[in-house]
Amino acid sequence: MHPAVSVIFFTVMSGAGFGMIFLLGLGFPVNASAAWVFFVGVVGGGLAVAGLLASTFHLGHPERAWRALSQWRSSWLSREGIAAILTLLLFGIYVLIWMATGSRYQILGLLAALGSAITVFTTSMIYAQLKTVPQWKSPLTPVVYGGFSLGSGWLLASALGTHDAPELWGIVLVGLAWAAKWLWWARAARNRLSDTGSTPETATGLGFIGKVRLLERPHTGENYLTKEMVHRIGRKHARRLRMLALVLGGVAPIIILSIVGLSGAPALLNLLAAVSMIIGLLAERWLFFAEAEHAVSLYYGHR
Repeated sequence: MHPAVSVIFFTVMSGAGFGMIFLLGLGFPVNASAAWVFFVGVVGGGLAVAGLLASTFHLGHPERAWRALSQWRSSWLSREGIAAILTLLLFGIYVLIWMATGSRYQILGLLAALGSAITVFTTSMIYAQLKTVPQWKSPLTPVVYGGFSLGSGWLLASALGTHDAPELWGIVLVGLAWAAKWLWWARAARNRLSDTGSTPETATGLGFIGKVRLLERPHTGENYLTKEMVHRIGRKHARRLRMLALVLGGVAPIIILSIVGLSGAPALLNLLAAVSMIIGLLAERWLFFAEAEHAVSLYYGHR
């Protein structure tokens, strides 16, 4: 699959934003002035909104994005949009009350946290429900999306909140998220198109005559399918990017959290861990798309 920059930015940034909203809604400690509460709320909500806006650039007609909300009965994309809008509205009211009164309205916070979890889940299901991409169709896909959202959100919240939250929690969350991703990678390696029995012979229905090969491409130039559904990446480059994602997204944040926890350094240093993880997740998400095999590629000679 073609790794579109807008979709990569959307899934990573909105995931971090909604992860932060989830934790703030559950009562993550932020004892500060109304101005700082506003700033923390803007960071969480702003990341979520920025990611959602970026996703519209992948549409053929971004100005018609609002129409996707009408297909909530059958479309995970539509459900995601509705869940995101409701969550952001609830979170906005929650932050305003928090700023005005100095206390949190617990029910609103819990609803915003629930909405965040649902939003991230619906985002993951856009990919996890696709039978045409065997690497994505797995219960581990929502687990990975949720784990990375919670891990990156915790790093941001801990950097901007109080130092009451022990770094051990962040180490555990980041470690579990990458453990789930490692299992996802192991499963994806065993669930390529060829492993599921999908071949050019089954795709064309011509297997009865023997092995099928592409004689001539059906188009003289590139089209939407070849641009979006047929993308290949060298195994060597994939290994390097995977290592980069693991080091920046997992190892570096855990090392930084360990230093902060053991030395008593300012929690603001966790912001460096958050930036490192987000950069690593950009590489991880690029691979998520680039390594995926869509069944339509079989019609273009892919084996």
